[in-house]
Amino acid sequence: MIKILYFASLREKLGSGGESLELPDEVSDLAGLLALLSARDGEWRSLAAVKNLKMAVNQEIADASARICDGDEIAFFPPVTGG
Repeated sequence: MIKILYFASLREKLGSGGESLELPDEVSDLAGLLALLSARDGEWRSLAAVKNLKMAVNQEIADASARICDGDEIAFFPPVTGG
């Protein structure tokens, strides 16, 4: 089981601040998880298309090739703009 957190505009767009998910055997990295989540209906399909999507594994920024396993906490952040 992994814990997934969605922050800021992603939380609003997806209608969820987070979830727990049984990690399928075929998903071993963030790219695979992103593909799995993006296969859902509705707004989920746009998740993989978010430009400059930030991801973290166990509170450390990671790229799509980062390995994930049971017990991990995964976070997705939209790109941040300043002003």
